[in-house]
Amino acid sequence: MYTGIVIKGIRVSAKPNGHVLVFDVGGSHVAAGVFGPGDVSVAAFHSVPVSSDGTVSEFLGTLASLAKVALHDHVSPIGVCVAIPNPFDYARGISYMEHKYRHLHGLDLRLMLSKVLLCDPGEIQFLNDATAFLMGEIQQGAATGADRVVGITLGTGLGSAFAIQGRIVISGPGVPPGGEIWDLPYKNTIVEDFVSSLAIQRLYKENTSTWAEVQDIANASAKSAAARRTFEQFGSRLGAVVRDTCGAFGPQRVILGGGIARAAALFQPSAQKELAALGIELRVSKLGERAALLGAGVNWIQIHNGVSQPREKTRAPDRA
Repeated sequence: MYTGIVIKGIRVSAKPNGHVLVFDVGGSHVAAGVFGPGDVSVAAFHSVPVSSDGTVSEFLGTLASLAKVALHDHVSPIGVCVAIPNPFDYARGISYMEHKYRHLHGLDLRLMLSKVLLCDPGEIQFLNDATAFLMGEIQQGAATGADRVVGITLGTGLGSAFAIQGRIVISGPGVPPGGEIWDLPYKNTIVEDFVSSLAIQRLYKENTSTWAEVQDIANASAKSAAARRTFEQFGSRLGAVVRDTCGAFGPQRVILGGGIARAAALFQPSAQKELAALGIELRVSKLGERAALLGAGVNWIQIHNGVSQPREKTRAPDRA
């Protein structure tokens, strides 16, 4: 028996008693949960640290362990959706990453995961992690109610996604190729080098002659004027990037996610100043780490029910 549900204005059907296993693969962690199609929610959330320089067996073992915790009594999921960064062939389930997870390069992850998770390969989907993040925020988070919105994830890398009326778009007026801004030329470099963890670390070193981890810089901000100045400078950079790369799209809101967004109070005001003339509102993720998992579940349901999706561009060139 099938029951109707609504995914941002699209009525679809879903199995009420099944579970979709969802993963968010990051550079330093993997998160997992169980997506409930009936109430469009994520339960049994778990996140574990992972080394992107590990082996294939370690990577698959991590996902299998998370699945075992999330799905009690070894119940097989009705489907799986994995949010994972580019470069990746999302249609075929093949990674082309070289800067991290090199051990997965060229492998058929769909087939390998189907064996580990005891799931039909045809029920395993992949999508870009920034796309999943924005889909989750559109569904239940900080992007709810906005007709035109951009999602930006800030961390060791930079992810982005664009949406109009709840649907992801990868082309059209104001939308960069594939909806991605990370590799756009900017200030004699590329955007990702200008706003990322490394960018914060470089700014801090310029201010203090000391190299430190981003979390340590954020922790020091309560007492360190140099740390506060570093984040203010980063915020101005971020605001300028959003203005220059997303302004033509005319978003009402830009939603910030990723690890750096946890320190948004330190840089959001200076970033917002750069956008004042455009009327673009910066908001921090409402769902945090659950956003990409929720988006992955929504993506699986839409594809399962034949809702057309934009074909995400496979970015074969490496970011390194």
